[in-house]
Amino acid sequence: YLPAARDTIAASALPGGADYYALLVAQQTGGALTPAEVHALGLREVDRIRALMRGVIPRTGFNGTFAQFSAFANSDKRLFYKTPEKLLARYRKVMGRANARLGRLFLTLPGEDLVVKPAARENGEAVGGAYYEEGSAQRPAGLVVNTARLDARPIWEIEALALHEGVPGHHLQVARAHQLGGLPAFRRHAWYPAFGEGWALYAETLGYEMGFYKDPFSAFGQLNSELLRAARMVADTGIHAMGWSRQQAIDYLNANTANALADNEIEVDRYIAQPGSALSYKAGQLKIQGLRARAQLVLGPRFDVRRFHEAVLGNGPLPMPVLERQVGRWIEESM
Repeated sequence: YLPAARDTIAASALPGGADYYALLVAQQTGGALTPAEVHALGLREVDRIRALMRGVIPRTGFNGTFAQFSAFANSDKRLFYKTPEKLLARYRKVMGRANARLGRLFLTLPGEDLVVKPAARENGEAVGGAYYEEGSAQRPAGLVVNTARLDARPIWEIEALALHEGVPGHHLQVARAHQLGGLPAFRRHAWYPAFGEGWALYAETLGYEMGFYKDPFSAFGQLNSELLRAARMVADTGIHAMGWSRQQAIDYLNANTANALADNEIEVDRYIAQPGSALSYKAGQLKIQGLRARAQLVLGPRFDVRRFHEAVLGNGPLPMPVLERQVGRWIEESM
């Protein structure tokens, strides 16, 4: 098989590949952005988030460059738990605090339980720091935490990751859809990447309104989570539309994020194997934030963030153009 395999990595190098990749970009971003536009958007977002991080790092008491702080944050033993039990306990504490504060931002709360549990040991090398497991009639929903390789699970990533995968992220979104009994099953259980991952990344930023990220290390962790999603836009389009090599993409992530170097290699190999799949997070988050800003501008003092979130989540998963029309209709009805 190997002698017959191609020696290129870009989707655009395939027959009809440029059109194919442009289609994937449109599908994953939920809009009409071209690969070049996504690349430029990613670069702008990387610059914006890096500027915010430069303001956070000195608050930790660390004196040094971004690269030096990244190395410190990924290696200092004080920033890691020594046992799986302590790691799981921290996630449970964050979820407890988040659940207690959901009423500030949401009218309808999840009707399904969410348990924090460890990932299967045999999956330790194959999954990230945590992920969401949808509930069913046989089991409750799970915030599944990877307790393997504790030296790769920094404490500063926990708050953002828990809010993304748990509440108000994927669990609130998915459980809310399950509760919409008037919708057919395909509407309640659909998955549109920009909506699903865009909501979860937007939900991370709600942590500031919920009283999280008080610790500068946790604030750095949230910004680094967002930074990775912006850098993905640059690397993915760089590989598949701009002629980047695998090493160029790895070097870009190494230079512009605080991710562990080994993780960046895994990230880039994912982009090569699944063109466009990493673009949905940031594109969806920016769309939801843009819709919120539009609603606040138009409605002024009549804007209620809880009702805005109801408009976003109250019809189940939606393609982004449909979501935009739905929120626009809600704004008109609220005037």
